[in-house]
Amino acid sequence: MISVIITCYNQAHFLGDAVESVFAQSRSDIEIIVVDDGSADNPSEVAHLYPEVRFIRQENQGVAAARNTGIQNSSGSFIVFLDGDDRLLPHALEVGLSSLNAHPECAFAFGRCKLITSDGAHLLTQPKSRINGDYFNGDYYLDLLQDDCSIWMPAQVMYRRSVFESVAGFNKFLGNTNISDASDLEFYFRIAKTFPIYCHDKVIAEWRQHATNTSHNSATMLRSVVTVYRAQWKHVKGNEHYEKVYKRMLRYARTFYGEQAVEKLRALVREPNCYQQAIRYALVLLRYSPRVFATHANRKLQCALSRRVKGNSKRIR
Repeated sequence: MISVIITCYNQAHFLGDAVESVFAQSRSDIEIIVVDDGSADNPSEVAHLYPEVRFIRQENQGVAAARNTGIQNSSGSFIVFLDGDDRLLPHALEVGLSSLNAHPECAFAFGRCKLITSDGAHLLTQPKSRINGDYFNGDYYLDLLQDDCSIWMPAQVMYRRSVFESVAGFNKFLGNTNISDASDLEFYFRIAKTFPIYCHDKVIAEWRQHATNTSHNSATMLRSVVTVYRAQWKHVKGNEHYEKVYKRMLRYARTFYGEQAVEKLRALVREPNCYQQAIRYALVLLRYSPRVFATHANRKLQCALSRRVKGNSKRIR
């Protein structure tokens, strides 16, 4: 059996699409578990429209805890995690299962996704992974560490249940830092250090883009992703090649999410009554992406000086 665990937080209006995409699969040996992480919009009303769906509600603890709840309440030999606002393509589970059957040594198999709008229109398709097919050089952890475009969303991955017996589930915290929104990335790294993994490179899922995507909370993503990458240092230090890859990818994460956070900070500064939120963004940038923040501050200073010089020139004339 394949267990599809759908985690949902304030996404009841998309949940029906997610459930229907599982029913549309070419396989029938599937159990569907919806875990509501303390939503305010009552996804139970949607889930209960489908008698085959098992619905579990918990107090809001974050997506990492919701996925762990799903694991604990599932019974399938294979597991797929689907966010409540996303969809599987009809062949997704068949492709994942075939890949794992063909590669019994692998802990999980993954493919690609495409981005869709809130109403389901196609936006773009994820590029091919640089580590697709049998390209892996045998060092799965290093391959995953250095490929920044491998896995964009959780539904791209099918796991063997047995992996959860060897590798603990999703971590909500690393140290004192909440990484729930990047807990899947940290989980991939932990698995790849111990087990082989496989990329079949087929497009199997749709990642819906809308205003309330967790990935659009740039300060949270910056903090979570950078923390996950920093935690890899203990696994790479002492190996010159590993350290080079690690530093490049940490720099990439800081720049990618830092620039998104700067754009959000600029918008907050222009909005009335958003100063406290703007300060929080600025503090996260200072801690997790100081170079991007310094570049932004320098540009603001140059603009201010330029306006002052122009103003002085006009007064002199």
